[in-house]
Amino acid sequence: MPTAHHDFPNLTILDHPVIQDRLTRIRDESTPPQRFRRLLDEIAGLMTFRVCRDLPVVEVEVTTPLESMMGHRLKHPITLVPILRAGIGMTDGILSMLPEARVGHLGVYRDEETSQPVPYYQKMPPDIADGPVLVVDPMLATGGSAVFALDRMKELGCTNIRLICLVAAPEGVQCLRDAHPDVPIYTAALDRCLDEHNYIRPGLGDAGDRIFGTQ
Repeated sequence: MPTAHHDFPNLTILDHPVIQDRLTRIRDESTPPQRFRRLLDEIAGLMTFRVCRDLPVVEVEVTTPLESMMGHRLKHPITLVPILRAGIGMTDGILSMLPEARVGHLGVYRDEETSQPVPYYQKMPPDIADGPVLVVDPMLATGGSAVFALDRMKELGCTNIRLICLVAAPEGVQCLRDAHPDVPIYTAALDRCLDEHNYIRPGLGDAGDRIFGTQ
């Protein structure tokens, strides 16, 4: 069952047994890139059901082979915004559940000296503010890149924003809560802390390197 964290009201930990099984496998240092990518796809797809549970729908008429009936469809277009490059690793899994979603891209990397976000690319649908936005980044460490991404989304007029990550550190969650208390965060795990290099502990290493085999 999803768990709301008592210290972070905007954080939901998706502790479903299947998600936790896949997460344990993905943490294993011996998991090769191709298996890592597959597991990440599976986790992202499973998380999508919970993240989207309260999206608004509209009633529509549909004709089955036997008769007409009233059904429901999502009311607004959904936009998925992966934070490059690691966010790309969760995109296919989410799109398997939301194949009609648009995909924007936001390129941000963390300066290793200052740990500050450095933007380098942005491409969004022109009407992104017309519907829900799912910002995706596997690792919520310091929170700098995520805060930057949410700042950009709000500058574009987005009001229904959700952040999806695989593993979060308490420091990153607090940073998000301070900057954007209105944005819900969904994660598969809240880990112990950041180390002196701002890596999540116990974590799973560098998600981008493990996805793309660039370790």
